[in-house]
Amino acid sequence: MPRTIVVTGAASGIGKATAELLETAGDTVLRVDLHEGDVTGDLSDPAQIDRVAAEIAERTGGVLDGLVANAGVSAPSELSVRINYFGTVRLIEALRPQLAASDAPRISVTTSAATLQGNDPELVDLLLAGDAEAAVARGAALAAQGPQAGYANYSSSKRAISRWIRRNAPTDEYAGAGIGLNGVGPGQVRTGMTTELFSTEEGRRMADDAMPAPYNGVAEAEHIAAVHAFLVSPANARMTGQVLFVDGGFDALRRGDDIWQSV
Repeated sequence: MPRTIVVTGAASGIGKATAELLETAGDTVLRVDLHEGDVTGDLSDPAQIDRVAAEIAERTGGVLDGLVANAGVSAPSELSVRINYFGTVRLIEALRPQLAASDAPRISVTTSAATLQGNDPELVDLLLAGDAEAAVARGAALAAQGPQAGYANYSSSKRAISRWIRRNAPTDEYAGAGIGLNGVGPGQVRTGMTTELFSTEEGRRMADDAMPAPYNGVAEAEHIAAVHAFLVSPANARMTGQVLFVDGGFDALRRGDDIWQSV
């Protein structure tokens, strides 16, 4: 049976590939992006996020089957904090009532294998505490130290959204309402954002040093889209609170085989 699914960041890259794959499968896709889409808006702006959610409700009649929360940036600045964490969380929460009205609601979030990289613990804590003003100020302070320190805006935003998924997935608001909530953590992916990086031997070597992908190398956007499509499908009837690293083996190299804490 056709489903209605929202895909954010749908104008390019992983979002575009996911929207196309879902439509090929017969689903109705509402594309959300900054300038191009069925609904447009700046997901770094809380007021615009609320408007986007209201427009989606008008189009869905208040029933939404799936959300692929893919929109994000890799900026070494506080913009990553605003969009990747606060924008994503606010939109998910704004759409939760529409999802709860579905018979098989699912959410899949694009996080990143950067979740596993170095980050700024202070910033991660501020994000998870929901302290937007302090988190943005901390992000700006990191950015002012230069791009190397500023990168922590990106990796910290992805660490925080991955932890948010884990914290919220089993709660009454999500699992209790039948809403599956998972994330996809891409490693190296060939998209518009990485075209320049992969265009030179130096860039490719830098990417491989930072995030090696021994299994089949750099992914295409379609490879990540396939995982999103499964996670928002009715076939995903029991998986929630998971972050699936679609990273060519980086997670296994980074964390090894002892990742389960005893309880």
